[in-house]
Amino acid sequence: MSKPLILITNDDGIHSPGLRKLIKIANTFGKVVVVAPDGPRSAQSHAITLETPIRCNRIVIDDGKQIEFSCSGTPVDCVKLALNKILDRKPDLCLSGINHGSNSSINVIYSGTVSAATEAAINEIPSIGFSILDYSFNADFLEAEPFINRIITKVLKSKYSNNLCLNVNIPKSISNQLIKGIKVCNQANAKWVEQFEERLDPMGKRYFWLKGDFIVNDSSKNCDENLLKDHYITIVPIKYDMTSYKEIEDIQNIFKNE
Repeated sequence: MSKPLILITNDDGIHSPGLRKLIKIANTFGKVVVVAPDGPRSAQSHAITLETPIRCNRIVIDDGKQIEFSCSGTPVDCVKLALNKILDRKPDLCLSGINHGSNSSINVIYSGTVSAATEAAINEIPSIGFSILDYSFNADFLEAEPFINRIITKVLKSKYSNNLCLNVNIPKSISNQLIKGIKVCNQANAKWVEQFEERLDPMGKRYFWLKGDFIVNDSSKNCDENLLKDHYITIVPIKYDMTSYKEIEDIQNIFKNE
């Protein structure tokens, strides 16, 4: 059988160490095509480019076997462009990441990394978004690498669903604590409590910096935030259908006379 075709993207940019590591891992599984933003696109969520042209150029960064394209658009643009213009067939798997920073809990809503994976799933391509809880450019992926290999292997073999999308978060490497394993779990009940710091520029005009605190309101042992604190890798299956099915009947009753 021919080797699988794997599409790779991210939101930290094509030069990100997390992306470079994921490319090296994926090269051991099959043919790799990379379409990634030409610079950081964090917190782009599912944004797409409509009013400006998208530029996409083939580049060579290292001596790997992969084919790479640098794209001026968002992470979701990268997936759309790959599927419509670059690839000659539908990929067997889409990988996004490895993101520098958490995409657990509510962060999944804002994540360009996970949205790129979700876009692939919308197009019936199994997908995985990988993130590590380390914002450093020099994040250590060594301990996580065998687990990433196992996750990719199992998804390629499972043939579970073409709409499969997994949000995978990896705890930060700590010298005195090893990763305990992998847990499939649910998204934690948590949110950002935010505020805008107001400042003045040299011209006396106001501008704002967004800042805030991340608050976890979840004591469940099977939520991603608490499992990550316990040093497990978490896998949350996600879907793009945001319908709250359990509320449909109640809302129908509210509007029954309309």
